[in-house]
Amino acid sequence: MSAAPVTTVPGAALAMPHHRLHEDLQALATGTLFVALGVVVFGHAGLLTGGTAGIAFLVHYGTGLSFSLAFFLVNLPFYVFAWRRMGPAFTVKTFAAVGLLSLFSWLLPQGLGFDYLSPALAAILGGLLCGAGMLIVFRHGASLGGLNIVVLYLQERLGWRAGKVQMVMDGLIVLGALWMTDWQRVAWSVLGAVVLNLALAINHRPGRYMAM
Repeated sequence: MSAAPVTTVPGAALAMPHHRLHEDLQALATGTLFVALGVVVFGHAGLLTGGTAGIAFLVHYGTGLSFSLAFFLVNLPFYVFAWRRMGPAFTVKTFAAVGLLSLFSWLLPQGLGFDYLSPALAAILGGLLCGAGMLIVFRHGASLGGLNIVVLYLQERLGWRAGKVQMVMDGLIVLGALWMTDWQRVAWSVLGAVVLNLALAINHRPGRYMAM
């Protein structure tokens, strides 16, 4: 698979140009750092998010295992699907992105703290940071693993909007947290998932992005 996905628009096939290696490296580092900061914001307020990050949060809250390790382990089964369906380049970049996110989400709390962070602000700020970071990663032919791989595959093959599909999956994952936390935190987590996926739905559309 090419470094940037091939996208179709009505009446024409539009092939996206390749990014250079240093551009991909910069984007993966920047995008995963944004998402890691969003994850730290969510975690500080006791909120969750969707996707494999949400599953990792559930493992973290339920077992005490660090989010970084849980996130890395949860993603392992999805690499086989990514290799077969999305290609080796996508899979290698995704593995790198997942590794960077695991590393950054472990490092950031050691140099960053909050005296006070309201759940409402955490939901909005965390959602926007994660959404912006995921957009950067997506646009360089990678994902953050797990359900992101499935969502991008459905958009590439069936034209299903990534943000809308992700929103449905994320909502189900966040609602699944009702058995281990209070409904107020779940409600704020749902808001965070909505903010995140609206950013994806509005900005990650087939035919809209041209790599430069």
